[in-house]
Amino acid sequence: EIVTIPLTGALEHQDSMGNKEVLRMGEVQAMSAGTGVFHSEYNASATESCSLLQIWIIPERRGVEPRYEQRFYDVAKLEQEWHTVVNPMGQGDAMPIHQQAWFSLTKIPQGSERNYTAKRKGNGVYFFVIEGSAEVAGHDLARRDGLGVAELDQISVKATSDTFILAMDVPLRLPTIA
Repeated sequence: EIVTIPLTGALEHQDSMGNKEVLRMGEVQAMSAGTGVFHSEYNASATESCSLLQIWIIPERRGVEPRYEQRFYDVAKLEQEWHTVVNPMGQGDAMPIHQQAWFSLTKIPQGSERNYTAKRKGNGVYFFVIEGSAEVAGHDLARRDGLGVAELDQISVKATSDTFILAMDVPLRLPTIA
């Protein structure tokens, strides 16, 4: 399972399933490599830089069909709540992946707090500060810092500057894949 979140610029994606898309900030891509797919990604611009997060996740089972999906997310929702962009069921406007994992984004104004509720017992949550700075579970994080938190149901995130942050709620132990 491959999740791509552009931070700046534009990323061009092409794959052996016939997909050819440009991915920009405000969009997320979820792809299952599954039983096999060839793909390439590169900066869509010759003049502007492109930065992104690309997270690879071990699927919970083998033999799934390759799949590609790309969606816009509601940037305005990020100002109000944790907005889930990927989850195991593809509920709401989130894209599905083959793992008990939830990826959520939010923007928190300086001086504000937004708690994160863990989605599943046995998961841990890895917080990654995309922009800004925050205190997460009592630890100070700056731009591009990350912190893993386990065994807490509620995790406090306090913005010490305007903050854009990703929470990756993932299994701490993976089942044996046959």
